Amino acid sequence: MYLNSNKSVSPLTVLWCGAFIMTISLGIRHSFGLFLQPVSLSNEWGREIFAFSIAMQNLVWGVAQPFVGRMADRLGSAITMILGGMLYALGLFLMSTVDSPGMLTLSAGILIGLGLSGTTFPVVFGAVSRAMPPEKRSMAMGISMALGSLGQFAFLPGGLFLINEFGWSSALTVLSCIAVVILALAWPLVEKKAKTVLVDETPCSAECPNTASHHEILPMPPQKELGMWASLAQAMQHKAFIMLSVGYFVCGFQILFISVHLPSYLQDSGIPASAGSNALALIGLFNILGSYLAGLWGGQFRKPMLLSGIYGLRGLLIVAFVLLPLTTWSVYLFAACMGVLWLSTVPLTTGTVSAMFGVKNLSMLGGLVFMFHQIGAFVGGWLGGLLFDATGSYQLVWWLCVALSVIAAAVNWPIEEKSAQHNEPATQTA
Repeated sequence: MYLNSNKSVSPLTVLWCGAFIMTISLGIRHSFGLFLQPVSLSNEWGREIFAFSIAMQNLVWGVAQPFVGRMADRLGSAITMILGGMLYALGLFLMSTVDSPGMLTLSAGILIGLGLSGTTFPVVFGAVSRAMPPEKRSMAMGISMALGSLGQFAFLPGGLFLINEFGWSSALTVLSCIAVVILALAWPLVEKKAKTVLVDETPCSAECPNTASHHEILPMPPQKELGMWASLAQAMQHKAFIMLSVGYFVCGFQILFISVHLPSYLQDSGIPASAGSNALALIGLFNILGSYLAGLWGGQFRKPMLLSGIYGLRGLLIVAFVLLPLTTWSVYLFAACMGVLWLSTVPLTTGTVSAMFGVKNLSMLGGLVFMFHQIGAFVGGWLGGLLFDATGSYQLVWWLCVALSVIAAAVNWPIEEKSAQHNEPATQTA
């Protein structure tokens, strides 16, 4: 297990640096929907090719996340984020030069997917959770998620401006340069391995020469720690963990479908292209509020109950969006409401995992549950393009999102935040 090792760096500094890493990482990631049409038209591709590459990005991100999380738990968050930032920047640069589906899948799909696995929720939340006392973890994750959402609000209009002024290729080159900033922000997150300690509580005798100092912290013999596969197996055998993962699958499906296909859906319906960018930016803006409230309420109410409410409200919102007349203002209202429900699931889900399994392997186990989120994202992003090319409409996917909301709300409700492990050893920094 790793703890923040730089005593001159406060937990708040860890929080801010981690949050702004997610601001950059998530901000760039959420702008990819703006590139669907220009990249596809420039290369004379159907929408499925771009949609598949972004779906592959999310699949790679998800499958790699437990292993990258394990690396962060074992080697520290900083090195993990630095490597992730390098891959992210390289993938964006290569994406700016694509002229074949294979190169798009390599750059936008594989490299950026690996980069995201080292610079987003599980790794950042693991570092932040280890730096914060237990009673402040839920709030800290909510704040870091809220600031991460700021990137979506800022990068979407910025990305649209770059595309309109300089073209999609130059826009991606600029974004690759911005991604390099992640490397500098990762430095304060350097961690070192913690010692396991034992408090000697043996009663003092009358002959005890130093009664006041008898109760002291003594080194504890190393305890056998579960390996990666044993830890993963333990989580996968936990019923509540599986139910949480099913809900997260739905979250990923809905989020990537909307992120990638909403701008094109609106243009197909006669809504200006700027409305799609503005809508995604509004989602990011209101997600700041949603993530903050999720972190706040997650420390006061049952997190699974809040997750059920979020998924249920998403389903109702999508029904209203599909059935009511589509106008620019109805789009903005939908975006604002969806933003409150957007990534508020992340601190609640990660917090539930923390409550069940502790923080020692949180980056890895948070990565495991997040893998299901990203499998859902792969299906939602790819299926949106596939069904559009087959039917000329997104209607079937919208209704599938509604049905999945019902399932997610149902499976999250009975989850209990009970510890799956017995007492963890106390830790102190070396």
